[in-house]
Amino acid sequence: MKKILSILLSCVLGLGLVACSSSSDESSSEGKEIAMITDIGTIDDKSFNQGTWEGIEAYAKEHNISHEYYKPTEQSTDAYLAAIELAVKGGAKVVVTPGYLFEEPIYIAQDKYPDVHFILVDGNPHDADSKDYKTSKNAVGIVFAEEQSGYLAGYAAVKEGYTKLGFMGGIAVPAVTRYGYGFVQGADAAAKELKLDKVDIKYHYTGGFDATPEVQTLASSWYTDGTEVIFACGGAVGNSVMSAAKAIDGKKVIGVDVDQSSESDTVITSAMKGLSSAVQQTLDDYYNDKFPGGQSLVLGAEKDGVKLPMENSKFEKFTKEDYDKVYKDLANGKIKLQKDDVKKATDLNVSVVSVKVVK
Repeated sequence: MKKILSILLSCVLGLGLVACSSSSDESSSEGKEIAMITDIGTIDDKSFNQGTWEGIEAYAKEHNISHEYYKPTEQSTDAYLAAIELAVKGGAKVVVTPGYLFEEPIYIAQDKYPDVHFILVDGNPHDADSKDYKTSKNAVGIVFAEEQSGYLAGYAAVKEGYTKLGFMGGIAVPAVTRYGYGFVQGADAAAKELKLDKVDIKYHYTGGFDATPEVQTLASSWYTDGTEVIFACGGAVGNSVMSAAKAIDGKKVIGVDVDQSSESDTVITSAMKGLSSAVQQTLDDYYNDKFPGGQSLVLGAEKDGVKLPMENSKFEKFTKEDYDKVYKDLANGKIKLQKDDVKKATDLNVSVVSVKVVK
């Protein structure tokens, strides 16, 4: 039988501002050697910021290195540069920045502060027009194969027996869209293997990374309409989805970026990327004079850059053996994926019943 995934796609893009804050684990008259500048959201967002900060904390505490994080006053290149300047004045030798929004700020900062090293997680430095990509010797760009992590989540969900899925992303930035499109491809692959007639996927971007009543209401409407599990891919967006799932018996959530199983009993697994380990390894390279300056690193299954936390996942049918097999196929390149355009679903023998783009 022909396998069909039905996708309802609504893209609503939006940007929000962040408030100023900073935190430090220890004090030092010589300032803080390692600094992190937060992206949208908070340091305890159970997602991207937190995963990055946990990597810094783990490495810094193990090696007794002073460290601090800074939260910009707003979401803008100028605000990010101001936070970087504050960190440098505070003694930072290494500045870690999570998120694509730092691509332009690091493009500027790497030349402005040649004696400071920059670790840009989830992006590569470029100018405001995205025409000139340049990573200087004192900087490194690290990106992840989110499409592989999303694939694992979609594949596992359908193998587990779910046939009515949802993808609720935050802002449709490259990392989020790669997660989503991988999720669709993984679900499609599992549907083919199980010879299913149909797997439905509702697909939507909320336009932000915050927990809001509107997101919870939308998630609730999906669940009420029959959706069984939603992949919540947008920082605190996940908290709203978890609240919606908890209110309706039997509804489930897939977390993102880090293991979010401790956040809610509704979380059956999480599409993870190795944020913490990548940061720790790069910091170790810096302190051992092996900093990969000027490079653009891509971390996928072949480098343990993506995974599902099988030890904490609540699967009953999808086994560790199933996981190991599909992971191996991703790592050795047997499974090849499209990355970031869900509207090309026809490439997967998928029938798109409705695509609605709202700008």
